[in-house]
Amino acid sequence: MTSLTSLYQFAAERKSAEVTDWSARISWVIGLIVLIAFVYWLMRQGWKWRGSLQSGLPELHATPEGFADGEPLLTLTGRYHASTTAGQWLDRIVAHGLGTRSRVELTLTPQGLDVVRPGAADFFVPANALREARLDKGIAGKVLPEGGLLIITWAHGDKLIDSGFRSDRSAEHPAWVEAINQLTNTTATEGAAR
Repeated sequence: MTSLTSLYQFAAERKSAEVTDWSARISWVIGLIVLIAFVYWLMRQGWKWRGSLQSGLPELHATPEGFADGEPLLTLTGRYHASTTAGQWLDRIVAHGLGTRSRVELTLTPQGLDVVRPGAADFFVPANALREARLDKGIAGKVLPEGGLLIITWAHGDKLIDSGFRSDRSAEHPAWVEAINQLTNTTATEGAAR
């Protein structure tokens, strides 16, 4: 009998489950959405502010007439990741669209490097502005295994810029490093001879 009595007491003490307070739940969801929108707005303002700080960077060069007539030394398709101040892989440059990630088609000729970016601003780096190329593991916003990125250093105005590219076929990277470094050495030798 004691077991039946304790069971009866247990059943009598049970209360129904608490009803969901929808107004509190909706308030929390709206508050979270407002917080996320505010953080996004702050990030966008920071991006614009960085662009205005870098507004002194000259306009990018356009591809010269007759560039496509010559025989390309190398071509590459892949991804453009970012451009940064040379030697400072976290100092992203956003002016003139250099901070926009995109697909890329690179063409290297003795005249320079043509960077075609569908959906973003194209630009051209004259051969005398190229400084060096190397393999690295990271640039602003992208880190890969050692040697996973092709970094090309070039001069624009009075600023040295590192631009990071990744080929669809990463086995092409060493050939690009060799070709650009050879081109920069040839350009430097010709400039010294003048």
